[in-house]
Amino acid sequence: MNAFKHLLHAAGSHPPIGTWISSASPIVAEAIGYAGFDWGVIDMEHTSLDLMDVVQMLQAVSATKMVPMVRLPWNDMVTVKRVLDAGATTLMFPFIQTADEARRAVAATRFPPEGVRGMAGMSRASKFGTTANYLRTANAGIGVIVQLETSQALQRLEEIAAVEGVDAVFIGPADLSASMGYVGQFTHPAVLGLMSQAAQRCKAIGKPVGTLGAAPDVIAQYRAAGFDFMAVGSDLGLMMRGAQAVVSALRTPDSEHVHTLASGTQTSRY
Repeated sequence: MNAFKHLLHAAGSHPPIGTWISSASPIVAEAIGYAGFDWGVIDMEHTSLDLMDVVQMLQAVSATKMVPMVRLPWNDMVTVKRVLDAGATTLMFPFIQTADEARRAVAATRFPPEGVRGMAGMSRASKFGTTANYLRTANAGIGVIVQLETSQALQRLEEIAAVEGVDAVFIGPADLSASMGYVGQFTHPAVLGLMSQAAQRCKAIGKPVGTLGAAPDVIAQYRAAGFDFMAVGSDLGLMMRGAQAVVSALRTPDSEHVHTLASGTQTSRY
């Protein structure tokens, strides 16, 4: 079974917690994998990652318990083919707007006759040709997550989610808030309300649904709304918050020291 689908099925009442890996660094990705997250998104859409970088990122997290998924830069069958050949097994497709776009995404992940993925006999995905019957069994091991990121896409949620081969829906709060006229207001009541409705609609049709939040308190709201898997922040976001907290603590008034010198008094701020 696909590792991410297995994670969802095994989660029970504890939704899997993940994060975004935006640093494009295998070392950071490996560290995040050991931090305890259930899953992590290796992001090609908004980072500098190219294909060899993706291979190195997948290698870096392979020794950890964190399940990786790769977010593609776009719904492009050539990119899909190459990322799957590189060893990715769960793909996230950004900005899916219609059921036809979802069908095209799924088809790109499947070998014929179920899809249009080109066949390669020697790839990292097949363990360089050592996986028995890989070309005949690979389709069943692929996971497809479609991102719905606009209010227009959410209007078509049920028809998009019903596409055969779509394993989960992911609601992107940033682009959704922008499409609603609340740019940068990811937790505006209207945005949260629409997201909560989407989560309940997914529940009604039995389709797993996930989303992303910047902090644990926001994640708690999403969990209460019925989301099945959630990402909190990103590797860079977590690092920056920690770094800024340290800098802020060291620049408080308590960190001011007055030094008395032989020639007089000098105040130094560190």
